[in-house]
Amino acid sequence: MLQARSIHLVVDNRDGVALGVQLANLSDLFVRQPVEQLSAGQALFFEGDAAKHLFRVVSGTIRIFKIISDGRRVITRFLHAGDIVGVSLKDLYLNSADAVGDVCVQRLSRKALEQELVRTPELGPEMFARMCDEMAAAQDQMVLLSRKNAEERICTFLRAEMRRVAAGGEIVAVLELPMTRLDVADYLGLTIETVSRTLTKLVNKGILAVSGRHVVRIIRQAGLAQLCGDDDEYAGERNLVACWARQHH
Repeated sequence: MLQARSIHLVVDNRDGVALGVQLANLSDLFVRQPVEQLSAGQALFFEGDAAKHLFRVVSGTIRIFKIISDGRRVITRFLHAGDIVGVSLKDLYLNSADAVGDVCVQRLSRKALEQELVRTPELGPEMFARMCDEMAAAQDQMVLLSRKNAEERICTFLRAEMRRVAAGGEIVAVLELPMTRLDVADYLGLTIETVSRTLTKLVNKGILAVSGRHVVRIIRQAGLAQLCGDDDEYAGERNLVACWARQHH
């Protein structure tokens, strides 16, 4: 059994990084960094800016997006509390990032990260894993946009949000979505009218209920999973939903 031990922190005044400490993960690098507050719509960085910093989301939701040549916005990812923004080996940020609502972040210089990776090579695998996660998320997004219809895209998005907010493996039935329907539309490659129309269709099917602009209650969890268009995944999730139903009825 691992024994807990006290940790003594020595802070580098230039970067505010905890030095002389055995770090458990990348998030520990941010432990002494001040918390910065962003208001809704405030930019964290823009595509093409020098990638001098990484950011850890303390609270709220960050929107990662690109503006394409015709002026349209394409949202590629939403990041939430605990996520690290800007994990890229490029010298420039590949996307833009701003706050969906009120957001708190911590900032770490890339120079400090690189120095700590040299001092603590054990952090390398997590750094690699986070980059792989970004690549996997990008691949999933390509499949979502290229192979699925509007209903499948929205159901897949809602099921992914259910998984994200789930605690201890329990399926969450009520989703509080910080993003607007326009955000959802720009993320799923749809128009806002299509998002609204599809949500109404799912309400009429008895799959979900909508309360206001940001709350969705999933009524038929197995039905939602089935409508995602992922037959292989649905078979496994059907068993999980059945367990949830037995526990709550």
